[in-house]
Amino acid sequence: MKKRSITIAGHRTSVALEPEFWTFIEKMAAEQQLSLADFIAQIDETRAQTNLASALRLAVLNWLEQQVPQLSDQS
Repeated sequence: MKKRSITIAGHRTSVALEPEFWTFIEKMAAEQQLSLADFIAQIDETRAQTNLASALRLAVLNWLEQQVPQLSDQS
């Protein structure tokens, strides 16, 4: 697990994720031309009642599903 501290809406928070998830989150943020903190804040604003780490993992899975269309055909 790799823990990172991020400021979201003026509040400091820490998120622990596997390094592979951080790699994809960085790619997703770059794709949207957002800083990592801004991208995570965007996910935080739209997440359901799940914790932030889970919301980030789900965002990565959704993004990967869009990158590999045949994955979504199997669901």
